[in-house]
Amino acid sequence: VRWMMYWIVFALFMATETVTDLLISWFPFYYEMKMAFVIWLLSPYTRGASLLYRKFVHPTLSRKEKEIDTYIIQARERSYETVVRFGKRGLNMAATAAIQAATKSQGVLAGRLRSFSMQDLRSIPDET
Repeated sequence: VRWMMYWIVFALFMATETVTDLLISWFPFYYEMKMAFVIWLLSPYTRGASLLYRKFVHPTLSRKEKEIDTYIIQARERSYETVVRFGKRGLNMAATAAIQAATKSQGVLAGRLRSFSMQDLRSIPDET
């Protein structure tokens, strides 16, 4: 549980870090403070990640639990519909390609059969 709390808090820190790096990376000792913060999060003595998780993350997730569950259900439904739609589209493309290949090969086959039959007729001597 402690590692789960750490990784959730660290992921949130990394997400906010991308913005803060652009805005305040010029601040003196910024990178040193970032390292100290990560060590504070990770340290078993300070249990910084557990403290932040229990104080901020867990209450926020508890308040928004119904919204998160609704979003997950909607995402699941949309993903199923998307897979079905792309599957149908892929099957239609494959069927179209197979039909085009079959019609092209029939034309080639018919042309070859005609050329063979014409050569066969020419090789027969005239008996008139």
